[in-house]
Amino acid sequence: GMFIYKNRIFDALLKDALESKGAVVVRGPKWCGKTTTAEQVAKSVIYMNDPESAEQNLLTAQTRPSRLLSGATPRLIDEWQDVPAIWDAVRYSVDESADCGRYILTGSATPKTKGVLHSGTGRIARLSMHPMSLQESGESACVVSLKDVCCGKDIGVHSVPEPSLESLVEYVMRGGWPGGKGKSLAQALLIPRDYIRNVAEMDVQKLDDIDRDPVKVMKCLRSLARNESTTASTKTIREDIAEMDDTSLSINTVTEYIAALAAFRV
Repeated sequence: GMFIYKNRIFDALLKDALESKGAVVVRGPKWCGKTTTAEQVAKSVIYMNDPESAEQNLLTAQTRPSRLLSGATPRLIDEWQDVPAIWDAVRYSVDESADCGRYILTGSATPKTKGVLHSGTGRIARLSMHPMSLQESGESACVVSLKDVCCGKDIGVHSVPEPSLESLVEYVMRGGWPGGKGKSLAQALLIPRDYIRNVAEMDVQKLDDIDRDPVKVMKCLRSLARNESTTASTKTIREDIAEMDDTSLSINTVTEYIAALAAFRV
């Protein structure tokens, strides 16, 4: 059917940032809605990893990056993180002009951009986007505001429809992925599954030149998930992994894998 954009809390943050800075970098997990949200306000777009033009874009970025920046503003540069030369071009461009809201850079959080991102001046805003909250996905009654509670406001007494335990479990399993909206639970579950598989099999490999075993990365993730909300030590995680069909990982490897996973904010 026709695509209808679902408003996000992030819309207002992006608008404010564009009104006060020359460029805005939006980071966050894959498929949380970064590109779609940015497309709502962008006047021109370049998709860096579009298969048709990816190679050409890479070449242009290395030789004349300013070319990729020319277009109606705000200009959205999507998946810029694999082409760090873009960052320097944007930084130079916003330093040259006092105009606000010229570029929006969207990309998944990757360690490759760590050093790059530190070098931005005050003319570039950095924002983090997350999957949908229950308010955004329409699953919350939105009667009580946590912000009001924290600010000490009297929130009164409300009768709120109580969700069943089953539906709460389903919300947790679905997560806030926009792509899962309106899909059956079985279909919606494919999104986080693919996301995790992607991280274990591809993203963690792209980090640097260390070869990480995807099966062991998955075991490490499984153990971290089991120990969620506890202060489990690396030793605990290692022992937990060892119990999974006798997989033996050294403490150093476990530490290293956890650091690699943390870089992707899994």
